[in-house]
Amino acid sequence: MKTKTAQAVTAVFLMAIGICLAPAAAQSSARTWRCGNTYTDQPCQGGKTLNVDDSRSDADRRAAESATRRNEKRADELERSRVKLDRDVAERDRKAAAEARRAELAERKLASAEKLQQARIRKMGREPRKSTKAFKSAAAPSGG
Repeated sequence: MKTKTAQAVTAVFLMAIGICLAPAAAQSSARTWRCGNTYTDQPCQGGKTLNVDDSRSDADRRAAESATRRNEKRADELERSRVKLDRDVAERDRKAAAEARRAELAERKLASAEKLQQARIRKMGREPRKSTKAFKSAAAPSGG
C-alpha cells in the first residue's frame, strides 16, 4: 500500500513541477517578430524573427540593473541642476531688465531736469520784462 501512496505523491509532485515550469517553457518558445518599426509576438508579412533570449548571468543582469539605476539617478540630478540653472538665469535676466528700466527712467528724469534747468538759465539771462500794470499800493491813512 505504501507503494501506491508513494507513487500518487510522486505523481502529484511531478505534476506540480510541470505546472510551475510550463510558463517558463512557453515563454522560451515564444517568438518575436520585427514588422517594420514595431515588434510583435504575431508573425506578419515581411516580418523577421528575432532572438530575444537574455543569456546573461544573474550577476550580469543585476550589474546592468544597478548601472541603469545609477544612470537614472544621475540623470535626475542633472535635470534638477539644469532646472535650477534655468531658474537662476531667468531671475538674473529679470533683475537685469528691471535695472535697465530703472536706469532708463533715471536717465529720462535727468534729461528732463537738465532741460528745465537750461530753460531757467535762459529765462534768467534775458532782460527783465517791464510790467504792464502799474503797482498801486494801499492808500496811506491821511492825517491821523
